Amino acid sequence: MSSAPLRSPASRPHRMKKDESFLGKLGGTLARKKKAKEVSDLQEEGKNAIHAPMSPASVEIHPEDTQLEENEERTVIDPTSRDDPRFKELLKVLIDWINDVLVEERIIVKQLEEDLYDGQVLQKLLEKLADCKLNVAEVTQSEIGKQKLQAVLEAVQDLLRPHGRALQWTVDSIHGKNLVAILHLLVALATHFRAPIHLPEHVSVQVVVVRKREGMLHSSHVTEELTTTTEMMMGRFERDAFDTLFDHAPDKLSVVKKSLITFVNKHLNKLNLEVTELETQFADGVYLVLLMGLLEDYFVPLHNFYLTPDSFPQKVHNVSFAFELMLDGGLKKPKARPEDVVNLDLKSTLRVLYNLFTKYKHLE
Repeated sequence: MSSAPLRSPASRPHRMKKDESFLGKLGGTLARKKKAKEVSDLQEEGKNAIHAPMSPASVEIHPEDTQLEENEERTVIDPTSRDDPRFKELLKVLIDWINDVLVEERIIVKQLEEDLYDGQVLQKLLEKLADCKLNVAEVTQSEIGKQKLQAVLEAVQDLLRPHGRALQWTVDSIHGKNLVAILHLLVALATHFRAPIHLPEHVSVQVVVVRKREGMLHSSHVTEELTTTTEMMMGRFERDAFDTLFDHAPDKLSVVKKSLITFVNKHLNKLNLEVTELETQFADGVYLVLLMGLLEDYFVPLHNFYLTPDSFPQKVHNVSFAFELMLDGGLKKPKARPEDVVNLDLKSTLRVLYNLFTKYKHLE
């Protein structure tokens, strides 16, 4: 496969001023120029539609931003949602994931709206994730580029359709640089391909939808849920006692953690090892492998796992190997992904350790 050029906003030719305005950056195509008086009237109407009755923030609205054709729709993420730490974390996790997947392609994504809207990067991402080659023309012109995007999204739909996922994006919304639609798409891809990342849970954004009907602008306000829980997104597990513990009895969490620390140390102390932090000390899989050997009374050959793992794949290998040892010992398959344990997901780590505790708690 030929290498794609580096993708960054700086590498593109300068666009018209409309892309420098607030709504221009957030997506949507602008209609033809209006007469001066119509522009002035629509500008004031647009301000009222967007600011009432929700957003307290003062946002500069450019005249071009309110030039909508009849029935054209524009969506804008409320500024307060953009500042939410969990929303920012979701953006960072997804951008880092894409760049990790495409590192060999010499592609660097910096801004999702600007770098994914034309289908070029999405094509490379899907080809890497699905280990396939899409029959899509290598073009960059705007209209043909939209056809490229459509072909890529049709391939995505073919992948996701058997799983009954509701698609929360369209060719127009992605090509229009609608960030909410782009995030829905990336979250669906990450969960379908079981990306080795930890998506922040319960991320929602407030969206202002502005639409022109009968010459007037109308606004509505919608809450868009971008992520739920790891278990629900992966579509694998039913809720269990740990969900209830985290959601409704966090005061009892310290008691559970203390019991599990006591249990694991009773055995790890035989190797002069000690655990004080469940959140971090099992993340590389080493203690899990050694613990299984102690509980089942056998020596685990050192060539079967990484004693000093220094990369994400090596840590995932260790945790996956520990899971295999658990299955060999007659335990049920852990209700967690190795990647979640490596990513310091406490709930996943507790599930794995409690599974061991249930079977071996009386073992001396």
